[in-house]
Amino acid sequence: MSVTNISRRKFLLTSATATGGLVLGLSFTNKEVAATSGPTKSNFMPEAFLQITPDNRVIFQLDKHEMGQGIHTALPTIICEELGIDPRKIEIRLSQVSEQFEGNVQMTGGSTSVSSKWTVLREAGAKARYMLLSGAAETWNVDPTECRIDDGVVWNGKQSLTFGEVAEIAAQQPIPDTVELKDHKDFQYVGKSIRRLDGIDKTIGTTEFGIDVSMPGLVNAVVLRNPHFNQEEFTYSDKEAKQSAGVIKIFKISNGLAVVADTYWHARKAANLVQIDWPNKLGPDLNSQSIRDERSRLAKTETGEELQTEGDSKAALKDLNKIIEATYEVPYLAHATMEPQNTTVDYSKEEVKVWSPTQFTDGTQAFVAEALDLPKERIKVYGTMMGGGFGRRAFPDFAVEAAEVSREIGRPVKVIWSREDDTRHDYYRPSTYNELRGGIDDQGNIKAWEHKLVAPSMAKSILPAMGALAPQWIPDWMISAVIKGAGFLLESSDPTTSEGSVEMPYKIENIDVRHIFHDPGIPLGPWRSVGHSQNAFITESFIDELANLAGQDPYQFRRRLLREHQDYLKVLDLVAEKSNWGNAGQGLHQGVAIHKSFGTIVSQVVDLELVNDKPKLKRVTCAVDCGTAVNPDQVAAQIESSVVFGLTAALKGEINIEGGAVKESNFHDYQMLRMDETPPIDVYIVDSNLPPTGVGEPGTPPIAPALGNALFAATGKRQRSLPYKIA
Repeated sequence: MSVTNISRRKFLLTSATATGGLVLGLSFTNKEVAATSGPTKSNFMPEAFLQITPDNRVIFQLDKHEMGQGIHTALPTIICEELGIDPRKIEIRLSQVSEQFEGNVQMTGGSTSVSSKWTVLREAGAKARYMLLSGAAETWNVDPTECRIDDGVVWNGKQSLTFGEVAEIAAQQPIPDTVELKDHKDFQYVGKSIRRLDGIDKTIGTTEFGIDVSMPGLVNAVVLRNPHFNQEEFTYSDKEAKQSAGVIKIFKISNGLAVVADTYWHARKAANLVQIDWPNKLGPDLNSQSIRDERSRLAKTETGEELQTEGDSKAALKDLNKIIEATYEVPYLAHATMEPQNTTVDYSKEEVKVWSPTQFTDGTQAFVAEALDLPKERIKVYGTMMGGGFGRRAFPDFAVEAAEVSREIGRPVKVIWSREDDTRHDYYRPSTYNELRGGIDDQGNIKAWEHKLVAPSMAKSILPAMGALAPQWIPDWMISAVIKGAGFLLESSDPTTSEGSVEMPYKIENIDVRHIFHDPGIPLGPWRSVGHSQNAFITESFIDELANLAGQDPYQFRRRLLREHQDYLKVLDLVAEKSNWGNAGQGLHQGVAIHKSFGTIVSQVVDLELVNDKPKLKRVTCAVDCGTAVNPDQVAAQIESSVVFGLTAALKGEINIEGGAVKESNFHDYQMLRMDETPPIDVYIVDSNLPPTGVGEPGTPPIAPALGNALFAATGKRQRSLPYKIA
């Protein structure tokens, strides 16, 4: 049994409802909170994430955002494990934004939901268990050690009390400074595959996503935006549009022209009748080829900022006979969430209510407050379920639009983006241009590695738009600067640009990695696995090139270079075993890759065959070490999802720029991987008692290089640009 001391944290205890009960929550502020058990003025207490009511309801307040990744099940499972109740028996509520979460940002991203809550929720559950046992023992006049909890019931011999029956007296017990946590071997729910708690509602269509929000008097709005990457004053004619059915009002907002009507389709039809002259003074010559040409020039003429230097790579390369040079490129990518961006806002002078499928509720509050010039306290944000996020919904531009429209018309309004809106007005994954040189000695050791990365900086692109936010709102994984006082230092290197290209685990004697900054002004944002998504493709493909140069098996080559990292070897050996590496079957060709991101190591092997000289995917085998797998079925689902997401990008994903605007518009020219194109995906999880690490994103980075390495094995041709050309 592990014992943890949590006396430095401030836990609060009070009644859960107007009839009393037990509420246990972690206060993230420094405010002293008195322990009481009397009635409260409001049922909603966002700081109290665990509530047990006298009518035997166990309520969990979820302050993270469910967008399909399964935290609606995983986080309650953690607290229920220590509490002693089946997670399927509790109520889950989505918390609105609250200052009580100060210091614990209400943002979901970076694959941190489970890892960041692991200890906090276990401690809360264990504390509640202790107090319930103490309350029951006091009722029976016995020692608490004589009592036990089994699935929401406290027992002493044949005597029993439900959680609800003991809740009020439990609320009177002293809050322990230390608490015992369960040993892994005693887990009943953690580590078991529990069916998703939100699965049935989603299956039968009762789950309310952002796009489903409705209320009396609600109208709809469509916003027309400048298709070019600049915001300039525009002129328009709405004479014909005003005559269209259902139109209420047409007017300018900060992001474009709002067309408001009684229904979405009436608003969309009217919007198509508006004639707008969009200026494009800043970027008529901006296109994908001009961006590539400039980056190629910079790579040849600029030294760049030093990201990692060990030894003397240039001197080492002079002494080697086996050297290879390569240029790798990745395109801009859109997020393409299945549910397009949307938000509903009901504006009044006293209060602004926002219902939004956002990854960033408190950021949404801050941006809306700034746009409306109101105190943040006047903005009430309710996060809804969302049909995918992938980083896109961390930007609340669509919520700001809805807020401005609602203020103008004085009615609740829902703004819905079309697929074309979504594709052409995204915050894109950066495109990058990469020049690499590497050399090996006669024994196959990598003696030198040079990587010159020409790319924009996501941090420098994002932070100027963050003026509405206090420094604590910015997550560490997103920014490149340290925070000093009120200013952001943008001069330092951006980890979202370099992650996955530096501090590789391979044994390499001489390394030189550099970044040359080039930003053509295209909006950037985190995309599933952020910088790892492109840098793993580059590094793991080039490792394969060096293995081929050495004449060695790619798996064995990696294994030898990773001999000092047993954690990597465990994952690499597992995927080799499960994929029957080297013995996959006649006509099958294999490629392997391994990468660590968000604390999790994932290795993947792609099997493919040539059918009429065209590659066909046959199977993807994955091995993953993510610490404790809270719900193994969800872990497997997230790895499978990441593979499909990554394969889509590797085979189809490409945003092209023409005339200062995005060329692609919808799924016909920005395609998704279809079911008949998706191979079987096998996932194997390394058994571990360590704390959980990220799961939602780490499955994406290795799939593109594993596929590319398999394509090379099958065809003998190396493709160094995404998406791969296999038709």
